[in-house]
Amino acid sequence: MSLYGDDLFKGTASYYAQYRPAYPSSLIRFIVDFFRLDGQGRMVDLGCGTGQLAMRFSDWFEEIIGVDPEEEMLMLARRLSDINRLTNMNWIHGRAEEKAAEQSSFRLVTIAKAFHWMDREAVLNAVYPRLEEGGGIVITDNDQQDKEPLVWQQRVDEIMKAYLGPQRRAGQGTYTPPKEKYEDTISKFPFRSVKKHTLPEYTHNWTIESILGNIYSTSYGARHFFGERIEQFEAEMRSALHEIHPEGIFAEQISVQTIVALK
Repeated sequence: MSLYGDDLFKGTASYYAQYRPAYPSSLIRFIVDFFRLDGQGRMVDLGCGTGQLAMRFSDWFEEIIGVDPEEEMLMLARRLSDINRLTNMNWIHGRAEEKAAEQSSFRLVTIAKAFHWMDREAVLNAVYPRLEEGGGIVITDNDQQDKEPLVWQQRVDEIMKAYLGPQRRAGQGTYTPPKEKYEDTISKFPFRSVKKHTLPEYTHNWTIESILGNIYSTSYGARHFFGERIEQFEAEMRSALHEIHPEGIFAEQISVQTIVALK
């Protein structure tokens, strides 16, 4: 999956599964309606992490394959799908472009909050020939355009930079955002329709614990980066957040954006 090495999310899986905000039901409904899903065919979720999105579609496909380069993520995905008795889920370790190319055909490809980590054209080169006619690809991410960070988010960012430095770590280097819009990259391929859709905002209420847990779920904020300063970091973060909102609830309006491409 990653241009930054295979240990991009090392040590984050348990926090990822517990503290990342769940994908809204409106996203699942939109995808089901747009692609007229009916329980038939195969779906591939690239960069699946611990399976939060893939498992939401268990009723809508005969088989779902999740692909991720981090084995720790997949171990947790397998455990969660077993707990929930989801018998049509398969979890494959490896890079998105390589494992997608090994599949025969599929009706839908999903990539959620992961396309920026990938060799995007290589992934689309692998995916497009294997998509069934009438199927397609869905790329999902939070819509952060023109959003000013909230006061508590600014303070979190300040403390993070004080401990980990001003540059955002990413595996073996630092993060560089994609220079090309996703829809422009997708438009290089002969999809008959490429559309961007923004879902209605919803409120997510964070707590101090979930803010810390979400930090530890990220590629740039994994616990091991803090070393011996982890307890100092947590104490400072708790104190700063409690000062901003003593009641311990931090509301955020989240908007999810999708790009859908139909073959």
